[in-house]
Amino acid sequence: MTPALLDRFPALAALDDAARGFLRAHLQPVRLPVGHVLFRPGELCPSFTFVLSGSVAVRRITRSGKELLLYRVAPGQTCVMSTACLINPDRYAAEGVTEAPVEALCLAPADFAHLLAESEAFRQFAFGSCAARIGDLMQRIEELADIAVGRRLAERLLALQSPAGHVAATHQALASDIGTAREVVTRALRDFAARGWVRVGRGDVVVLRGEALLNLAGGRE
Repeated sequence: MTPALLDRFPALAALDDAARGFLRAHLQPVRLPVGHVLFRPGELCPSFTFVLSGSVAVRRITRSGKELLLYRVAPGQTCVMSTACLINPDRYAAEGVTEAPVEALCLAPADFAHLLAESEAFRQFAFGSCAARIGDLMQRIEELADIAVGRRLAERLLALQSPAGHVAATHQALASDIGTAREVVTRALRDFAARGWVRVGRGDVVVLRGEALLNLAGGRE
C-alpha cells in the first residue's frame, strides 16, 4: 500500500501482510478532471474507489429533470452507493461526477470481492465506511423530504388563500391535504413565519409574501 492511501484511510493499517500485498498489487491509480462522470444510473459498479484528493458529487435526476445532490465523496471517504452495488451486485440509481480534479486508487470488483472474502480487517473497513456514510445519507434524505413538504404546503396555501391572503384551515387539515403529519406542517409553517412569508394563528394562516411561496412552489427558493 502507498503512504498516501494509509494517510487518507488509516483503518487500512489493520490489514495483515497478505491483504496489504494484494492491495499493493491490484490497486490502479487514476487522475480524473472536473466534470468526469464516474457512473450513471443503470450502470454496474466499475470499481471500489479510494478518493485521495478532490471531490465527487453523487446526484439523482428526478422524473421532472431536477438534480438532487445525495452526498459528496471527499478525500478519505468511499462511495456508499458503490460499496452497496459491489456487496450486493446491483446497478446504480444515481450518477457520480467529479466536482474537483480527483486522484484516486481503484480496485476492480473481483479484487474487492476477494478481499471481502479473505480479510476480516478489510470487511470491517468496507462495512464500517458504508455504515458511517449511511447516517449522512439518511440525514440528507430527511432534508430533501422537508423541502418537498415545504413546496407542497406552499402550493396548498396559495390555492386556498382568499383575496386578502387568509387561509382558513387547521394544521391538521393542511397536513391531510398534502399527505403528511400535522407536526411536519406545524414545523414548516413556523419556518415560513420566521422568514416573514406568513402569519400563523389558531385555525388560520395569513399569506404575507405570496411571491416567496410561489418561488418555493416552483422550486426557485
